[in-house]
Amino acid sequence: MTAPDRAGVPRIAITTGEPAGIGPELSLAVAREASTTVRIVLVGDARMLAARARSAGIAVALVPFAPERDAPRGAVEVIDLGLAAPAIPGTLDPANGRYVVATIDRAIDDARAGLVDGIVTAPVQKSVINDAGVPFTGHTEHLAARTNTPRVVMMLAGRTGDGTMLRVALATTHLALSAVPRAITHDMLVETLTIIAGDLRDKFGLAAPRILVTGLNPHAGEGGHLGREEIDAIAPAIATACAAGIDARGPFPADTLFQPRLLADADAVLAMYHDQGLPVLKYATFGRGINVTLGLPIVRTSVDHGTALDLAAVPDPMRLIDVGSMRTALAVAVEMAGARA
Repeated sequence: MTAPDRAGVPRIAITTGEPAGIGPELSLAVAREASTTVRIVLVGDARMLAARARSAGIAVALVPFAPERDAPRGAVEVIDLGLAAPAIPGTLDPANGRYVVATIDRAIDDARAGLVDGIVTAPVQKSVINDAGVPFTGHTEHLAARTNTPRVVMMLAGRTGDGTMLRVALATTHLALSAVPRAITHDMLVETLTIIAGDLRDKFGLAAPRILVTGLNPHAGEGGHLGREEIDAIAPAIATACAAGIDARGPFPADTLFQPRLLADADAVLAMYHDQGLPVLKYATFGRGINVTLGLPIVRTSVDHGTALDLAAVPDPMRLIDVGSMRTALAVAVEMAGARA
């Protein structure tokens, strides 16, 4: 079965995230905004979502998800998955950890079945999922396992203050820093560059993407005096990728790569580890940045921030919540779904 097509408008599932955080409000707010132009399907507890909409002053019509027919125009469909325990904004409860994972799994399965054209994920709290007895490293790793994808790539993206699009992909993700050098291998980097180039072409419509690659060590190893990863793995991987037709360049010292002169003609940067690339991107784009999982058989985007439990607990959360990242994540999911059509 495929998702009904209303004049080419994609249907996007939004997983509503950790119920004690701001995920429900974010999801409801962007769903209300986009309900006339995008077919939104929220995945979460319907009663909880209706209650949070009322308390946040978000006027939205919620109807049950019915994949075989069109929803009323302006309505937001809901896949109703019940909480295990009442959700108290700002207060984590491990009893709901499995519920959070179930919302992600349902969205993935519906995307693979063609019932939705892509998914956007609201933030989750990894600790409470693990406290519920569910091993969970992060969305990226879970999506890879659920879709039987051998390797995926985490990429964050956003527009800087001058409007420049900055995309930063990671060779390694949620890995202890001490384990990163062992993970940086020629074959892994070639595979990563291949995934980045392929998805920039096929899901973002960039005909000939150019990728800049950081080194691992200070000064990109200083000719081997500060480490040999650049000589033994990174530079050879770039050469192999180039021989295969991928426009990859580097390795560049990470401390000088992120400047307008070098980034002007680049479509993405490949950083070697999480805190090498993401602090720069988040500083430049926070509130407008998003997370994209490359290499999947489905479209997936997300916000670039966490659950903000402190904001969820205040009486009027919408006066403090910035919906910008969630709004961008939805827009990019729609763009990617259109590029794949």
